[in-house]
Amino acid sequence: MRQAGIAVESRSPDCDEAPIRGESPKKMVTRLAETKAKSVASHLPIASSERWIVIAADTTVVDPSNQRILGKPLDSRDAQRMLGRIAGKTHEVFTGFCVVELTPTGVRRVTRVVRTRVTLRKLSRQQIAAYVQTGEPLDKAGSYAAQGLGMNFIRSISGSYTNIVGLPMSELLEVLEDEFGFEVLR
Repeated sequence: MRQAGIAVESRSPDCDEAPIRGESPKKMVTRLAETKAKSVASHLPIASSERWIVIAADTTVVDPSNQRILGKPLDSRDAQRMLGRIAGKTHEVFTGFCVVELTPTGVRRVTRVVRTRVTLRKLSRQQIAAYVQTGEPLDKAGSYAAQGLGMNFIRSISGSYTNIVGLPMSELLEVLEDEFGFEVLR
């Protein structure tokens, strides 16, 4: 957001991010983005002339072999397992984002989901283990960081690069401009 010239203040939501059994990846990221936005918005004071914009997002990776959600790994072993499942294959990354506008006259919400297809090159067990040892994948959905060392494994991307980083900026900026009247980079 700062790179786009938008001043931001970061706040942590108070919500359970666990998937619901049988929930599709698209529905999960939608639900979690909306839940996170509502959590933060519920703690904001609204004065007579204030306008707040809350942006929340959730990203997940989908295992190409069984369409199951690959969230953040539990530990190094889990990260190695996840990377082993997606290495050499094409998988999908879903990010749901929710923009909530709070004004003295009301609340407005816009939610979108962005899907990107990512193909990783084949990786040996040793390459996966060495990458996991860096610690980088331990807090990333799918166990890799496209903006870090994990970029070395990406063969191709079909869709939004910033989506796989965790916030699809082009799509978000379009919503901010078209739906909320922001003027970005003008």
